[in-house]
Amino acid sequence: MRDFTLAVYHRLPAPLRSAVATCRGSRLRQLRYGPETERLVAEARARETWSAARWNEWRAERLARVLDRAATRVPYYREYWAGRRRCGDRRPWDRLENWPILEKDSLRMMPERFVADDCNLRKMFHEQTSGTTGKPIELWLTRETVREWYSLFELRSRLWNGVSRRDRWAILGGQLVVPTSRRKPPFWVWNAALNQLYCSSYHLAPDLMPAYFDAWHRYEVSYVVGYSSALYELAEMALRIGRDDIRLSVAITNAEPLFDYQRKAIAAAFQCQVRESYGMSELVAAASECDAGRMHEWPETGVVEFVDGGDPVDAGRGGELIATGLLNEDMPLVRYRVGDRATRGAPCARCSCGRRLPIFGSIEGRSDDTLYTRDGRRIGRLDPVFKTALPIKEAQIIQESIDRIRVRYVPLPGFDRAAGHRLGDAIRARFGDVEVVLEPLPFVPRGANGKFRSVVCAIPPADRPAGRQQCEGVSAVG
Repeated sequence: MRDFTLAVYHRLPAPLRSAVATCRGSRLRQLRYGPETERLVAEARARETWSAARWNEWRAERLARVLDRAATRVPYYREYWAGRRRCGDRRPWDRLENWPILEKDSLRMMPERFVADDCNLRKMFHEQTSGTTGKPIELWLTRETVREWYSLFELRSRLWNGVSRRDRWAILGGQLVVPTSRRKPPFWVWNAALNQLYCSSYHLAPDLMPAYFDAWHRYEVSYVVGYSSALYELAEMALRIGRDDIRLSVAITNAEPLFDYQRKAIAAAFQCQVRESYGMSELVAAASECDAGRMHEWPETGVVEFVDGGDPVDAGRGGELIATGLLNEDMPLVRYRVGDRATRGAPCARCSCGRRLPIFGSIEGRSDDTLYTRDGRRIGRLDPVFKTALPIKEAQIIQESIDRIRVRYVPLPGFDRAAGHRLGDAIRARFGDVEVVLEPLPFVPRGANGKFRSVVCAIPPADRPAGRQQCEGVSAVG
């Protein structure tokens, strides 16, 4: 049915597609925002001055409520604890460390069993993840949870940067706006209810990108949100053709790590600040960058653990994110393996922006796309490899085996044999004596949802080195 509806939508003329988007946007606006939104924003702003002790007390109280509800009212967890009791395990469920780590596959296979039994699914908002690695995850939220989340988004993604939901904005996302075969604009729809120009991230071909700039002018877009790679492609084109008439208030990146070379190009092309953000549909962890260039965690969303090889990591080191959601008490996810890695910030770090929210050192990206060395080390963020003035537009590193690395790259004028040697040497400096295969391409293909994966581990899990793993090559944001 969904495929049929999408096919009908794609046959509509552009004004009607925008009308459909506006109708959908009107429903989303009513769900996301209400008379309590301004109060929720004000309360969230006041919490940003709290001390660490007050935050710990606040989160401990909410965590206790979430754990008790999960253990007594959520079928999946209730059965887990009943089984533990039958085995003679009397450990209390009010201590987070007594809970198992929740894998995404468990959530994918039986999502309804994670909803509290006193909830009516038909009266809840149904959401799906983007399905980056396969089948999407289904989620259910109440209106109250959705509005609490969007009040945080309004404050820390918009108001921190001098814009609001009432401003006109553009987004480059993974929804299929028009068929990928289309070569004539528009590659966007205007959602008047959300003041949003939703732009396709699948049509960023060199000959089509100038049409995006024209649309941003026509719709008087004041800020833009999008994948780091998509915004970088547009920025690089704007600089190349001399489009210096694009002036935005801010460009907010999401869904992908933001590299320094991308930040510089986006800032130069659109004459604005560039802010990185981090979040997910599961609503268990989130962070956003302040004007001092540091990534602040949103403590209200969840309790985040940083682990490596099962052990907690120290400040300044990269770790896998394990998060327990605090917002969605009706579908609580406890010790959920997010699938991303990040650097743990110093616990008592103070930021010059004046906010006292916890700090992430940096967001590294997907944990299943970190790479391995023969001696068991785990290599994370690899953008330092491309900070040697190499004439490359973009690149993707694929580990095909423990001894073979493929680099798919889009060369710029001036890329010669010597540049190839420098690139290979930079890879071997991190991985040791490995074969480096260089594969020039006209463009690096995107995934099914339009996201760009800069690092891909193609080694089957069973063949990856075991033992304690360490991440290197991580640099702080800013």
